[in-house]
Amino acid sequence: MLSMEKLAPPQNLTALAYSSIKAYILREELDEETRLTEDFLSKQLGISKSPVREALNSLHTEGLVRIEARKGAYLRRFSAKEVKDLYDLREALEVYAIGIAELTPDLIHGLRHSTQRTRKFLKSGDRLGHIEEDANFHGLIATATGNAELSRVLTNIQNQIWICRRKTYNLSSSTAPDAHRAIVEALENGDRKEAQAAMGRHISLVRQRLIAFMEGGS
Repeated sequence: MLSMEKLAPPQNLTALAYSSIKAYILREELDEETRLTEDFLSKQLGISKSPVREALNSLHTEGLVRIEARKGAYLRRFSAKEVKDLYDLREALEVYAIGIAELTPDLIHGLRHSTQRTRKFLKSGDRLGHIEEDANFHGLIATATGNAELSRVLTNIQNQIWICRRKTYNLSSSTAPDAHRAIVEALENGDRKEAQAAMGRHISLVRQRLIAFMEGGS
């Protein structure tokens, strides 16, 4: 297991522990059997167990980890039904977000450059860069709605979905640049309905491939 960088003395240990542990479970090649104990995490971060315990409880509430008494925390296991439910909710919210987002030149510019960076990361094999840029693209649209709660919920859904997709990254990662470009081009043309349709197709394809993998399909 890879080590984690120790934290400098902070003002809010719980918040920093939460951020560090969350980044660790989203970025590293962990599996559902990897134990994340308070003892291990506190030693890795160089802090006491109390803020680690609070951070793990928050991650449990968000649906990213499961906590087993006297054993520790583990990555959450998702059923195919839970994955479908997450993607259904994500599609509804993201299509809605496009419908109400403020389409400014800055937004279009940001989306266009995000799509270019996604293609670059994919071509160079930078998996983490690709994942973070994909989240950035969708986050730009959510932020443009001006609805902070919508952005928060979508970020949480994205994180849960990434826990599911870690083992199937290659199944759909190559489709992201073209899917994002289709969304941007529709928005540039002022065609929200087409942009919404493109977003729906994008999310639907990833959902279909992930669920097929989980159910043992092709």
